[in-house]
Amino acid sequence: MSSPNQGLYSLATIIKRLEAVVSRFEDIEGTSLRWAPHSERQSISTVTSFTETQLAATPPPPPPPPPPPPAPAIVVQPVTPPSVQAFDMIVIDAKLKPFVELTKALAPQFLIDQVNFFAQELDALRGILLMAAACKKPDQQAFGELLNPLQVLIEAVTRAKEANRKERAWFNHLSVVAEGAVCVGWVTLDSKPGQYVNEIKESTAFYSNRVLKDFKDKDARHTEWVSAFLDTVDEMKRYIMETHPTGLVWNANGVPVSKYKAPSSSDDTSPPPPAGVPPAPAPASGGVAAVFADLNRGEAVTQGLRKVDKSEMTHKNPSLRAGSVVPASTGLAAAKKPVKPAKPQALMGKKPPKFAQEGNKWIIEYQEDQPALEVTNAGISQTVNLFGCKNTTVLIKGKVNAVTLINCVKTSVLVESVISSVSITKSPSFALQITGSAPTIQVDSTDSGQIYLSKACLGVEITTAKCSAINVSLPVEGEEEGVFQEQAVPEMLKTMVKDGKLITTVVEHVV
Repeated sequence: MSSPNQGLYSLATIIKRLEAVVSRFEDIEGTSLRWAPHSERQSISTVTSFTETQLAATPPPPPPPPPPPPAPAIVVQPVTPPSVQAFDMIVIDAKLKPFVELTKALAPQFLIDQVNFFAQELDALRGILLMAAACKKPDQQAFGELLNPLQVLIEAVTRAKEANRKERAWFNHLSVVAEGAVCVGWVTLDSKPGQYVNEIKESTAFYSNRVLKDFKDKDARHTEWVSAFLDTVDEMKRYIMETHPTGLVWNANGVPVSKYKAPSSSDDTSPPPPAGVPPAPAPASGGVAAVFADLNRGEAVTQGLRKVDKSEMTHKNPSLRAGSVVPASTGLAAAKKPVKPAKPQALMGKKPPKFAQEGNKWIIEYQEDQPALEVTNAGISQTVNLFGCKNTTVLIKGKVNAVTLINCVKTSVLVESVISSVSITKSPSFALQITGSAPTIQVDSTDSGQIYLSKACLGVEITTAKCSAINVSLPVEGEEEGVFQEQAVPEMLKTMVKDGKLITTVVEHVV
């Protein structure tokens, strides 16, 4: 049994150990401040408390400003495509402009107007060259629609010639321009466009030589005028051989023609829009082209007009003459069914061309823009029939039985000899040349035509019915071959009643 002193000793030992443990815990708790003096620990505590208080009272900073806008893109000033620059330099500036100025100084107003139409042709051609540099090649139908303004201007040049046929002193000049105006048609060819332009130049030789002959010793400016026009056509050929030798070149990486926007007149040196950027569609054409487009509709141009009712006629209603305004139509006149417009020409079907020999007949149909179709080795039992051709020349080599033209426009036929007859029906602006002989030429329902006869064909009989502006060119006696004198077929007849019968005579005007 232990004594009381030993128990007290053990209790004291336990108490000391407990004090040592408490002291150790106190040392661990103050480790973070063990290296700082007491005053500094108090200062750090005060600063920390003040900083937390200030942060709590300070408002949050404003949001950062938005980033600056990106720098504007650099706009590159467009330039004219090289192919159009060459056209401007070679054809327009070097040849066309001097020719136009010379015409203004030399010719009367009607020839100036015709030459202005020719200049507009070349400007329209320039627009097609701009489009080709910007666009992919369109299909045949779309391309045909693009050529409409060009065709309208070609017809305007021809109409200017026909309208001034009575101007004998200037008719050869008008014919030179009209024959050469179709040189712009090279854009429609897929091969040998330069050769086509050369053939067009050769077709003007007949009239240009006559100008040179008529004014040889009179006025040298006419010789200069002819040279200026032929130089324009020559330079057109040179431009083609340098830039489009195998046909009009399109941009394989360009935009469709439906999305092409032509440069404005204030920026006509602008290039085509870059590939991948769809420009706005081109505006509708107007101006001279629109006027001639309406004129080409013929009688259809009046189909949109309504019939004037009797109540609106001032010569039948004195009360209307007192005022200046005719009241709007009412009643039956206003209730009439509107006239259905004519079907646009562009929507009409185009028939395929044909050139074939069937038995003893040569069938030439719907040929268009063919400069030299040849019928070779024709026999005396064969006939040559042309139907629906346009702007085409047919050469008939040999002696044939008969030749007929029906519904052809601007079609030329050169034939050696005909046994029976040459018949021309509803074929305006035709040209017929007979180098041998023919007994009869019949022309019916046709306006404007040229007939050239050889010396062996002076016994021919020419009959006309419902025709106008038909001219016959006869060889001049004592002159070299190819020199003709043009005479007009009379159009005015005088009919009198004598002994119960109608007596008709030709009225001739002596100048």
